[in-house]
Amino acid sequence: MSDCVAKRVVVAGAVIDEGRFLAARRTAPPEFAGRWELPGGKVEPGESAQEALVRELREELGVEVEAMDRLPGEWELKADLVLHAWWAPLLKGEPQPLQDHDELRWLTPEQAFDVDWLEQDLPFVEEVVRRLAVTA
Repeated sequence: MSDCVAKRVVVAGAVIDEGRFLAARRTAPPEFAGRWELPGGKVEPGESAQEALVRELREELGVEVEAMDRLPGEWELKADLVLHAWWAPLLKGEPQPLQDHDELRWLTPEQAFDVDWLEQDLPFVEEVVRRLAVTA
């Protein structure tokens, strides 16, 4: 078996609005249900990471965002999946938990760790808090 397995990218968005960012509570799979994440999903064949993030957030939350720049780092989710996160200012819409989530919460940097984040999101959340503190 080769070590050069192509990894499929999963994108997460730090949805930013008025100095806050959005946390989404997962409903599935069972091992992640009830824990919080930056929302997003898998990049489909023929799609860029930015396009995937815009599409996923439209489908999952009913909002329009701009996938601006990728946050540093990546997190291996499984042998063939890797998580990348993007800074994604909200352009239009009020987020609703349309699929994969049962609750959404806007968090200020001071509230950032008030929810039970999935481990893979923590380095990205720390970066978001750092960036929001700089711009405050």
